[in-house]
Formats: sequence, structure tokens, C-alpha cells
Amino acid sequence: MSKWDKILERVLRGTSDANIAFDDLCRLLERLGFERRTHGSHNVFRREGIMEKPNLQRSGSHAKAYQVRQVREIILRYKLGDEL
Repeated sequence: MSKWDKILERVLRGTSDANIAFDDLCRLLERLGFERRTHGSHNVFRREGIMEKPNLQRSGSHAKAYQVRQVREIILRYKLGDEL
């Protein structure tokens, strides 16, 4: 199991949303085909065919828990987990 499979599993499991590293979540989205645009502290991710645009900000070295939940919902809604 690769590092990205493990991170995806942690995001999808939903038991440690407050303990997902911000950089890992951003790289996971990029590996899933999202483009990152940075505007100050905001990291906005876009992907063709996906209406939602996750907007992530750092909380120390971790992603904010509600943003991890939003990413999980997008991955599940569009069945993106199979792409890694």
C-alpha cells in the first residue's frame, strides 16, 4: 500500500479529520487530478467535471477538519478514490 493509498484511506475513514497534514491533503488532491491555485493563504483546487472547488487553508501543519470532510464528500460523490 502506497503512502497515497494510506492518506486516502485516512481521509475516507473519517476518524481523524483533525490530524490530516495540510500538505498531504493538498498533494492528494493534486494526485487526483486537481489543479491548485494559491491566493494568499487560500489554496483553491479545480478539476474539470467537478463542480465543487475545495478551498483549503492551513491550521498549523494540519488541514482544518471541516475541509477534510468536504474533500471526503467530493471523493465519494465523484468516486475519485479508484484513480490512485
